[in-house]
Amino acid sequence: MKKISILIIFFLFSLGGFAQPHKEGERLEALKIAYLTKKLNLTADEAQKFWPSYNQYMAELKKTRQEGRGGDEIEREEKLLAIRKKYQAEFSKTLSPDRSNQFFKAEKEFYQMVQKELMERRQLRQDLRQRRNDN
Repeated sequence: MKKISILIIFFLFSLGGFAQPHKEGERLEALKIAYLTKKLNLTADEAQKFWPSYNQYMAELKKTRQEGRGGDEIEREEKLLAIRKKYQAEFSKTLSPDRSNQFFKAEKEFYQMVQKELMERRQLRQDLRQRRNDN
């Protein structure tokens, strides 16, 4: 776990401030896939079956989030939950139900690590600005 965290932090720092947003998203998605593969300990056969379902899952989430912008928040969250339930059953066809549940936990952990890293970066930038202003 420590190696994964260090690897993710290294890659997040390597994203740089001048990268194009879509490239950052691609890099972040690649990190997420690596993290989930390691966390779920996917075999080659499992990965071959799991990732196409995962891609469909992500596409449905994205579409629902985009369609729900500016609308009823509770309704949007219910739709997102329905998608997660649908794919928990789908993922359980490839993974055990416990590992399917582990996927959702690992996905949440990944996003929490990214959020923490972004907050730390923001704080560092603020500290640097403050030091420049003080001098």
